[in-house]
Amino acid sequence: MPLPIFLPCAAGVEALLEGEVRALLPRARVVAQRGGVALAGEPREVMLLNLESRLAQRVLVEVAEGGYRDENDLYALALAVDWGDWITPQQTLRVDTTAHRSPLKSLNFAALRIKDAVCDQLRDATGERPSVDTAHPDLTVVLHVGPERASVYVDSSGESLFKRGWRADTGDAPLKETLAAAMLGAAGWRGTPEAGGALHDPCCGSGTIAIEAAQIACGIAPGALRRFACEKLLPFAGADMRAEMQRLRSRAKERVRAPEVPIFASDLSFRMVDFARRNAERAGVAHAIQFNGGDALERPAPAIPATLRGTIMMNPPYGERIEVGGKSAPRATRDSAEDRDTPSDFFARLATHWKHAYTAHPAGWTAWILSPDMRLPSAMRLKESRRVPLWNGPIECRLFRFDLVAGSARGARASPNEPG
Repeated sequence: MPLPIFLPCAAGVEALLEGEVRALLPRARVVAQRGGVALAGEPREVMLLNLESRLAQRVLVEVAEGGYRDENDLYALALAVDWGDWITPQQTLRVDTTAHRSPLKSLNFAALRIKDAVCDQLRDATGERPSVDTAHPDLTVVLHVGPERASVYVDSSGESLFKRGWRADTGDAPLKETLAAAMLGAAGWRGTPEAGGALHDPCCGSGTIAIEAAQIACGIAPGALRRFACEKLLPFAGADMRAEMQRLRSRAKERVRAPEVPIFASDLSFRMVDFARRNAERAGVAHAIQFNGGDALERPAPAIPATLRGTIMMNPPYGERIEVGGKSAPRATRDSAEDRDTPSDFFARLATHWKHAYTAHPAGWTAWILSPDMRLPSAMRLKESRRVPLWNGPIECRLFRFDLVAGSARGARASPNEPG
């Protein structure tokens, strides 16, 4: 019998995730919902989605759903699930909770009642009960409570899927890999000459955007370097399912190829460039990315063939993350990613630099910037051609598109700190 599956994602990514799942599972009936997509699938599809989805945060299997008024109703809802189909008493569990306009006063108590239901049922059936492990459980149960109805899920992923398995070196506020993939997806960048062309991230930090792009260009599955919680759960633990998971991983390896387009990444901080290079080596894409140090306000445009289009993709530091560094920042802070000062004219000067460095390329460049500042186009004195709503964790942002053509920054007046 097919399993009801829900893939949560960041707000604004639902349509992109729906398209991704349809491409991975052409025969599945995929429905975009608030905060994710729903479908039905077999255990094989659960494993495939964990291995191949770049946009989903997790792959959840719904095991119970119903109305509730209090914690006792939640206990009864979870007690109706045959947990012996999922784990043995010798394994461990944890309960996570999410809520949307729930009347419950304590989500911790709700989680406790779900845990009690799982343990009580297994104890009654076997005489033993599983232990709780909040750090590395074999089974993570996810309870979602709405205003009147609740759902109980088995988390088949374990650690969130944005943890690809290659990141060891980070800066102050590393971009999640799933958001980097969403930025690339929203821009239509596919790692081919026809879909996006060359890629350049001039504020690369620890390399997330460039590494995600390189894995796309090389055909590397996002989950190729990690394991998933489902591999410890009973529906996936049989010899046939282990063999199927191995087939999926082998098929993903056979798909790896040489990139068709160049990818460039640079940062003001040479320390961050070193972090990014080491992360790329772990991700298996160091050969596909050209790393450089240097100021985004000064670096020339990457040299690419005249017939190849280029895409700039940036997540510049901002506000609740960290501040932008640049030539206007005090020298004491310019060489570090930490505690940077923000030049008030950084984005205006960046647009002027783009005008001089990028607009002469025959095939053209397109720039995309993720920012929570809705006035960014005014600060850059450019007119955006598109803005896509995306959330960076709790921060509401827009992904702004700027088409860099000759004269695109014509209206910009030189600031006191810039030549001319």
